[in-house]
Amino acid sequence: MAKPAAQFITPPNRVHDLKHPLFDEQAIARADSTLEALSDSLEDWLEQDIQRLQDARLAAESAHWSTASLDVLMTAAHDLKGMGATYGFPLATRLAASLCRLIETDAGKALAQSDPKLVCAHVDAIRAAVRERMRDADNPVARALLNTLETSVASLGVAPV
Repeated sequence: MAKPAAQFITPPNRVHDLKHPLFDEQAIARADSTLEALSDSLEDWLEQDIQRLQDARLAAESAHWSTASLDVLMTAAHDLKGMGATYGFPLATRLAASLCRLIETDAGKALAQSDPKLVCAHVDAIRAAVRERMRDADNPVARALLNTLETSVASLGVAPV
């Protein structure tokens, strides 16, 4: 008996008509209203995420920057990267993204283990940005800080492009 020929299943093409928005004005208004109602909670959640990042940094330092401790730090930074803008701090998102780029690869982790100053600078920058209410890179100090950290990470060649 011959083997049946391989069959490929392709999902139907789902094309959205971009002339019509996916969400109507009422849905957008409800979402904005919900975010406004959560604004006090968002600040608390941001503070908790910042504290978790700082705790992960201190734990990594105590663990002599072990790979496992850097993974925990990476997770905390990744969470801030994903939520910073939602919390109203797109600068925190960009700073956390730079920290993630620094320690997401084996080469970056090795660098952090041998010289953790740049990791610490990222965590300190995120904490300072939130404490000083620097929400985005429109602030000249924030822009300079962000540029310095991103340039430093890029120059090391350990981060994916």
